[in-house]
Amino acid sequence: MSIVTTDPTTTAPTADELVGRARALRERIRELQPEHAQLGTYSPEIHEAFVEAGLYDLLRPKRYGGLEVSLETFFRVAIEISRGDPGVGWSWELGASHAYQFASHWPQRSQDEIFGAAHPFISPSRAFPQRSAVVPVDGGYRLSGRWDYNSGCTYGTHFMPVAPIEQEDGSKPLFMFILPREQFTILDDWGFGKTIGLHASSSNSIEVDDVFVPDYNVVPFNFKDVVWGDTGTDGYQLHENPLYLGRTSMFFIAGLTQTQIGAALACMDEYAVLMGRGASFPPRIPRADSPHYQLWYGQVVSLAESSQTLMLGAIREFEELNRAWAEGGPEFTTVDDVRIRGQVVQAAKLAQEAIEIAFTTAGTTSAGLAGSKLGKYYTDAAMYRTHIGAQHDVLLASLGRVLLGQPLTM
Repeated sequence: MSIVTTDPTTTAPTADELVGRARALRERIRELQPEHAQLGTYSPEIHEAFVEAGLYDLLRPKRYGGLEVSLETFFRVAIEISRGDPGVGWSWELGASHAYQFASHWPQRSQDEIFGAAHPFISPSRAFPQRSAVVPVDGGYRLSGRWDYNSGCTYGTHFMPVAPIEQEDGSKPLFMFILPREQFTILDDWGFGKTIGLHASSSNSIEVDDVFVPDYNVVPFNFKDVVWGDTGTDGYQLHENPLYLGRTSMFFIAGLTQTQIGAALACMDEYAVLMGRGASFPPRIPRADSPHYQLWYGQVVSLAESSQTLMLGAIREFEELNRAWAEGGPEFTTVDDVRIRGQVVQAAKLAQEAIEIAFTTAGTTSAGLAGSKLGKYYTDAAMYRTHIGAQHDVLLASLGRVLLGQPLTM
């Protein structure tokens, strides 16, 4: 199979240009919020805009025609999309981001086959099946099962489910599979009226019915605590880029947190508009002249911007530690990954506080009526809080245990 490489005569877009492309879509994504809520995903129009802007190719390796940008650039783009609609940002990120895991942890044969044929590459993933069956056969496995909450699946070219495979000793470690689009069925069980928020996140269930998966498309699901040894991951060896060392604890939580940072910045934008209205209580002076609204506006702005600064700073530290190992320094360990994840958790908490203040102080007409933007961002944030990755106390307790030399539990 021929390998697609980037054209050396073509100048790759800069990080700021890519972020600018996402930012340019913000107002159109906001206009489409009601339509996207009804669809349960984003529209073909926005999908094509993402394709044209190259936004699905950010973490795709250059070897296969991708842009291979930094994680900081990827998450700056994600925040801009989520600032237009947190549900769209959730869907796009969880479809585009799995190029990172795939490029990091799968062997060259699999990457040649899949990246070589998929343009763009979009893949949802789900760690825990509702039910699954894996039968070893010559050359691979027969896989069946059902997985719920597969965010980003609408335009998926592939699906990366996790399922246990029973070993000879009776143990059942988890493995991740990758399947092409023709081997899975997306169920119509997501969207407006089915959840309280994040309607556009395309978090549908997926069913797989007795499909063959070759063994080179199945890898151990140990990304959080894989030991690099002297050679790193398959992806690092193949692409010679520490980006593809592929630790995932921080990365996964950042993927959820960016939606909340985007929502907080969107609340900041909306609150700025509302400052031109009159106060909701006596004296009925302009909000811009009210000490109460001045305080609340200042809190929203500082919290939203601080959440973004904190998360992007954590991501830069994550990337610096990866580069340091590649240059002969100490291994970037699971402990380091989980410690940096703790910083991202704090960024999420700051974003949540900004959203809470904006919603509760804007007034019923501005935030509490159906169809209000602040009401939408608030219910999107509430939906996020039900996710296992948003149980901040659980994540921070796990960090404490790891720092004390105990096993990682979450």
